[in-house]
Parts: sequence; structure tokens; C-alpha cells
Amino acid sequence: MNTELFIKETAEKFAIVILPIAVNKPYTYAIPSELIHKVKFGIRVEVSFGKNKLYAGIIKEVTETPPPHKTKTIISVIDESPIITKEQLRLWEWMSKYYCCTLGEVMNASMPSGLKLASETRIVLGPFYNEDLDGQSLTDQEFMIAEALTLQNELRIGDVKKILNKKTIYPVIKSLLDKKVIYLFEELLEKYKPKNISCLRWQEPYASSSERIEEAFELCKRSQKQQEALLAFIQLNKKQEFVRRQDVYKIAQIDSSVIHALAKKNILDIYKREVSRLDGYSEEVTDVSPLSPLQSQAIGQIKEQFSEQEIILLHGVTGSGKTRVYIELIKEAIEKGEQVLYLLPEIALTTQIVHRLQKIFGEDIAVYHSRMNNNERVELWKSATEGKPILLGARSSLFLPFTNLKLIIVDEEHDPSFKQNDPAPRYNARDTAVFMSHLYGTKVVLGTATPSLETYRNVLAGKYGLVEMKERFGGLEMPEIVLADMKEESKKREMQSHFTSTLLGELKAALERGEQAILFQNRRGYSPTVICKTCGWKSECAHCDVSLTYHKYSDHLRCHYCGYLNQVPDSCPACANTHLDLKGFGTEKIEDELKIYLPQAKIARMDWDTVRGKHALSQLINDFEERRIDILVGTQMVTKGLDFDNVGIVGILSADHLIGFPDFRASERAYQLMLQVSGRAGRKYKQGKVIIQAYNIHHPVIKDIMTDDFRSFLKREMTERRDFHYAPFKRMIKITLKHKKRTTVQQAAEYFANELKMRFNHQVIGPAEPGIPRVRSFYLQDIMMKLDKNAENLKRAKQLIKHTQDQLHKTKGFSTVRIITDVDPY
Repeated sequence: MNTELFIKETAEKFAIVILPIAVNKPYTYAIPSELIHKVKFGIRVEVSFGKNKLYAGIIKEVTETPPPHKTKTIISVIDESPIITKEQLRLWEWMSKYYCCTLGEVMNASMPSGLKLASETRIVLGPFYNEDLDGQSLTDQEFMIAEALTLQNELRIGDVKKILNKKTIYPVIKSLLDKKVIYLFEELLEKYKPKNISCLRWQEPYASSSERIEEAFELCKRSQKQQEALLAFIQLNKKQEFVRRQDVYKIAQIDSSVIHALAKKNILDIYKREVSRLDGYSEEVTDVSPLSPLQSQAIGQIKEQFSEQEIILLHGVTGSGKTRVYIELIKEAIEKGEQVLYLLPEIALTTQIVHRLQKIFGEDIAVYHSRMNNNERVELWKSATEGKPILLGARSSLFLPFTNLKLIIVDEEHDPSFKQNDPAPRYNARDTAVFMSHLYGTKVVLGTATPSLETYRNVLAGKYGLVEMKERFGGLEMPEIVLADMKEESKKREMQSHFTSTLLGELKAALERGEQAILFQNRRGYSPTVICKTCGWKSECAHCDVSLTYHKYSDHLRCHYCGYLNQVPDSCPACANTHLDLKGFGTEKIEDELKIYLPQAKIARMDWDTVRGKHALSQLINDFEERRIDILVGTQMVTKGLDFDNVGIVGILSADHLIGFPDFRASERAYQLMLQVSGRAGRKYKQGKVIIQAYNIHHPVIKDIMTDDFRSFLKREMTERRDFHYAPFKRMIKITLKHKKRTTVQQAAEYFANELKMRFNHQVIGPAEPGIPRVRSFYLQDIMMKLDKNAENLKRAKQLIKHTQDQLHKTKGFSTVRIITDVDPY
């Protein structure tokens, strides 16, 4: 098929097609007459873009107005009915405008990979190739490919790499093309394949007459295995809608030959059945616990405020029972036939909440998460289209095709994980959920114990409603907070490695009482720096301007930005000194050293190094729940949605590191993290205790945590943000320029900033090198815009950014500079 076919502009109808790539606007294609009746909004069509690349694009609009350029034709129609809704398209359009990206980039982020088809290059032997004549002019590698093509009709690029056993095969392919031995073509690949399993059923007459089943047993009376297979089949057939062949193998302890024998005797029929890949909930559904008076009051206030407000902040202390409030709101919504979206920061880290909701709602709930494979994602996408009542997921679940969405719950709304950093669109799921309330006419509940300043300012401005839950469920006291002065203990030489005597003493006492403990250190690895005491050399990444972190378990140095690995040197590469020192500490070192001070304790670690496996996290959480672990050491993963009965002590090992981070949100994040991890202590039966280790014990954030004074923290932080022109009082846009040459990116950033300053003057800050000036071999320059909160002002700024970006790429020497625009950086 000729994918480069052009037709005259007098074609009757044209389709505006969104492609899953970063092009400035949707592309217009002519609709062939034979496809006019099939082409409609929301379906996928096969189109050619560029020289010969094929894509599955989505029809945005059908029009009779021809574009001012020649058009290619649509090659084929993939879907019979739309796979997106009109509301989804409006969401995509809003996101592309607000977050300064293309519609194609939003489409690419929104849809499961299984629905985003792209072509694959295939290699075919030329029609005039003669092995005897042409084979002699080929190199050994070229001849291997030609010979393989004489045996197979076509090869993929991956097949060629395997045949030649090398990564770089394009010079060989180019040479074969030049010699006209091969030619290339593109084929659109269907990534999603339905899952089919082999099943068994009765053949006639047994299917319609159960009385004649005895005759089947008579036919196989000489084979005990065939009779056992029939008994297993009958047993399963009574209980299940369909019988899997594998289940019969398992119960009857037989192999395929027995089933094939029964099929030959016309007793059983072997057939293929399409099944869902989504795990159904097979356990018994349980009733919910009764509401406490505080929870009933909160639900009443939410309903009352929903009559006037679309968005409510549920500000409840840790352990107040916010999840039970969500459950009640969800139950009422699905009883009305409505859909509910429940957003969590990271599904992998909140398995307890997921399991709790599944126990209550069973098959009514579907979970959308990053560890699903492409086929599972497609099936969940389809189940959303079919009206699945409850959809639970991380930020990407916003893009599902809802049919009757009426309630969105954003749990832990303050969490930075709701912000997408790379690739575009760089959206915030919480803010997008707020926009969706206007788009779908939904109500939104934002729940947290530590509200973000952006959300609370909207409460103070009257844009959001507020419902507070100031007590823990069951009247349980909030944990006692104890401050351990590391500066004083260091002076008195009472510190034991990174532990104060206060923390170690409380840990020992908790273990004697049979309680568990959680220790929080927001840095993974063993030690963040390996340094030479003699000359000052330190281990650094070859591609980033950061030190390499030492990981003791694997005994190597790793960059946490690009993944670069290096061996630990035996001596200093600069001065040959053999005594290298480890500076700083991470979770791995805490775990290691605790075993020295508490040898009887069972200690485990929760960070990205220990939970990489598919079931590693759930196993770790289960072990802690079952009390097979005494002390859990972890990064901020331990702050997210974990609820354990027996945790008596929580230790924060270095509050100074959290507060001293060079970011205008550092105080807010430190306050949130410390309060969240503190909330893991004493959640069920007794008051817990939190030990905060710090050198600067007089820092105002620590004082606010000690006194549990959110109002004081809020007032001080809001004042500082207003005085220094930061969010939530200003609309912020961060522009990052990247290039492999430092001088090039510096010059480009100066040009970019000057263009912006001509229009926005003092509202533009920079350019400046960020704290880490080189990442993945790219040098960085940052420009920050602090804009007045005015819609027209913001629109002009975005237009100017786009115009300046286009002009920069047209300027000689700057065409390869990468530009990243991040609206509302978080």
C-alpha cells in the first residue's frame, strides 16, 4: 500500500487527527470515499506521518473545510466506536494550553501503550536479488542477512541484530539498500492482544442431556486417567462459569494426552475463550465498621458544604479515620449509579489502603497502577468505558475514559508525587482534578493531615470548603514528641554513631515492651560520599555534577540521578592514599549500625533498593504487620498511608537535612514529612512516642511540630511566601535549558531571559545554574518567572515563552538546545 498517496484539495471530507508525538498542532488528512461512513470522533485511524512512519492517531474532528496544504489520506480505520470521550478531549486541550505542551504529548501520556500503535520497520529481499550473481559482491555480514531473507519472507530490525550479534547494524542495512539487495517497509503493529485460554466443555449429546453422561464414562472405562479427568471436569463445571483446561490437569494430575483422547472420543470439546487479565477480587467482601460520632459529623458537614462548594478540604489529623469517611461517600455515590475516582500518590506504597477498599467493595473497584503490563492497562481502560463504579489509581488514572464521574477523592493531596516531572505534560494531578470538577460536574474531596499551602490559601479565599477532624479515632491521644539535641550530645560525647542516647534508650525500652519502631532517614544507600582525607578527592559521577553514593550490599558506587555505576577504588585515584572515608549516612548504614547496638532486634529496610521486585513491598509490609520485624528503617516511603497496630516509637534521624534543603518549599515539606511519619506511632491502642533528632532544635518548624501548631506554621510560611513573591501568591513558571556544551546553554539562557525581561522585567529571575548544574551529561540553566495571578498575564507569558522558544531554535548554534517549561513547579 502506498502510504505517501496525496490527493487533491477538492476531497469532500477531511479529518483532523491527533498524533501521539510532539507536533505543534493536530494534522489534517483526507478521508477516502470508502472510509467516510466509518470515520468519526474518538476512533483511531492508521495514518502516515513524516517520510514513511505509520501511527495510530485519534480523530479530533471531521470537517469539509480543506487545509491550506496538500493532504495525505487516511490509510485505514482501526476502531468501530470511540475510545475517548468528548470530556477527555477537552481535558487534553486544557492541559496542553495550561502546561505549555502539545496535544500529542498529552495524548501520549494519557493512553495505555497498547492503544498507541506505531509502525515497525521490516526488511524484505529485493525482487531482483540473485544469490549466485549478487552474493559474491556482499560482505560476510551482508550475505548472512540476504541468506536469512531467502529463508524468511521478512525480518525486523531486532532480528537482524540477533543474526549479526551486534547493536549497530544500520551501516550494514544502508549498504544492502544501496546495492538494491533489500528494501524497507513500515507495518503498523497492534500491541494489544486479548488473552485467550484453553477451556473444556461437553460435546453433544452430553451438553444437552446430562442423563447420558454415564455413556461417556462407559466409553473410557478402560482408562482410569480419563475417568479421573471427567470427574475433575464435572466437579469444576458445577462451580464455575467455564472450565480451564489447566485446572483439570491440576486436579486430576494428568497431561494433555488424556484430554486429547477424550476429545477424539467426542466427549469433551477443547476451545479458546477470551478472559480478562485484571485480577478479580476472590475473597469474601466484609461490612464496614460503624461510623464514629466525629466521622458522622464530618460526613454531614461535607454534604452540607457540597450544596455550595464543588471542592472540600478534609483536614484530619493522622489516625482520625479519613479513609472511613471516604468509604461512606463512595458507597453513597455508587448506590446512585455514579463513578468514583480515588487518587493516591503512589499505589505501590499504599497497598494497605487498596486492600482495605477491595475488602469492602470487591469487584466494584479496579486498580490502575504502574506495575500493570500494557495489555492489563488496555483492559482497565475498557472497563472504565463500560462504567466500572470505582477506579483507584495514581495520577495517570485521571486520563481514564469515565462515563459518569461524579466524585473525585484526592488522598494525601499535599504529596509531591502528584506532580509529573518528566516527560510532558508536567501536570499536578490535584490541580487537574480540580479542573475536572468543572469539566465533569463532579465533587472533589481533598484529604490530608498536612494541607499544602496552595490548597489552604484557596480555603481562606473561600474557593474551597473546609471540614476538620481534630481528634484521632477512638479518642486516642496524639503521639508524645521528644526532641533529642544532637549538638548537646555531641559535645558530651554521648552520641553513638548517628543515634542519640535518647533514641537508643527509647528503642530498647520499646523492644522490651514487645513494641515495634519505625526510623525515618530520607536518604537511601550506605553513605552519600566517599572522600580522601589526604587530598580531598571525592567520588563523582562521570555524567552528573554529584557525588556517587556508596551501596554496601552491592559494594559499588551509584549515581542516584542517572544510574551510573562504578567500583569502589582501593586507593585514592589522585594521591594513592589507601584510607578512604565514608561521609554521611543513608538507610543502609542505619540498618547496618543498628544491628551493632541492638543485636537481638529483627531489623529491615524500606527504600527503592529493597522493594524493586513486584511483590517485595507487600511482603515487607506483611512481615512488619505480622511482627516478624521489630524495627523498620526507611525513606519517605514509610510516611505514606501505612497503618500498624504495634508501633510504639518513631524516630526521625536528621530533621536538619529536611529543613535545610535549598528550595522555597523546604520548610513546608519538612513539616509535612515529619508530621506524617510521626502519625505512624500509636495508632490503635495506646499513645506513641516520636523522637526528633536535630542540631538546630530552635528552628521554628521544629517548634511548630513540637506544639502541634499548624496555624503558627501556616501564618509564618504564608508571610514569607508573600514577602518574597512565591507560590501560592504568585503563578510560577520554571524554564530549564539543557545542552551538552556549557557555553552554548549559558548563551542560549541569556538570550531567552533577555527576551522575557523585555516584556515582564522584574517578574523574570535568572538565568542561573541550578544546585546540580549537570545531569546526564547535559549542562543546565534555570529561568524563573513569578507572575501576578491574572489569567490574561499568564496567557501572554505562555505565548511569549513559545515564541521565544521558536526563535531560539531558529538561531544559529541554538537549534539543539532543549527547553523544558514547567508551570507550577513543585
